[in-house]
Amino acid sequence: MTLIDVINLFDTDEKCREILVRLRWPAGVECPRCKMPAVELATAKQLFYCKDCDYQFTVTAATIFNDSHLPLQKWFLATLLLCEAKKGMSANQIKRTLGVSYKTAWYLCHRIRAAMKEADQPMLDGTVEMDETYVGGKQRNPGRGKATTNKEVVIGIRQRNGDLRFFHAEDAKKGTLAKYIRENVSQDVEVIITDELPAYPSAVGDLRHKTVNHNAKEYVRYENGACISTNTVESAFSLLKRGIIGSWHKISAKHLPAYLDEMTFRFNRRKDANLFLDTLRHMVTAPVLTFEKLTA
Repeated sequence: MTLIDVINLFDTDEKCREILVRLRWPAGVECPRCKMPAVELATAKQLFYCKDCDYQFTVTAATIFNDSHLPLQKWFLATLLLCEAKKGMSANQIKRTLGVSYKTAWYLCHRIRAAMKEADQPMLDGTVEMDETYVGGKQRNPGRGKATTNKEVVIGIRQRNGDLRFFHAEDAKKGTLAKYIRENVSQDVEVIITDELPAYPSAVGDLRHKTVNHNAKEYVRYENGACISTNTVESAFSLLKRGIIGSWHKISAKHLPAYLDEMTFRFNRRKDANLFLDTLRHMVTAPVLTFEKLTA
């Protein structure tokens, strides 16, 4: 799906609503309150009616689009821009491209990111690489030989030739690492590959574990034809940091998880020809995100 395709296919509000109806209710329109079948009313504005709970609603009710006064055409264009921007796109760029205020663009981008958050994800298997990185802030030395840092910890786990997961973590201690391994890596995993951070052996536990020694300038080696490296998860980290430096410029610790969700959602679907429609499908099934909740 290209920008020209979106402009030509969804040039009216009616066409935008039609595709949202098909994506939200592929088996037929149902009430968002009681989940019973509903019918379309003969009105100028596309309205549906549920006789079971006497409720009128539109396709955008109780979704990310809820209570938005922005035309759906601009929603669709912003969604495509975020989907196709490999390193992300800033709210300022969306503001200039769509001709909206910065506040509208910022809120718009965060609602699209909220829809990119995936609740149910399969356990990672096969060869899994895990690493940690630090983003934002600057390391300072307040004196007396002890450095402090304002950086945030990001844990990356990637199944080789498979999905990527990013997590905003409190630290990179063994308990924290073990938690993310337990929640995301299958017990039948072939091998977990990490660097030589001392916390990893205890965190990995009884799972098969291989390491590469970055301190000794070792970044890849081969054992019986198997590649031992963390290069694929580190390449994902590089993409994240290019997004922070080149597109977003600054990310607060509070909203960092949302940007990580966006990056992993896009990365895991980078070869999907239906990425745009898949994102719209998430947007009409994700819960409402109010401005008050976002800025709380």
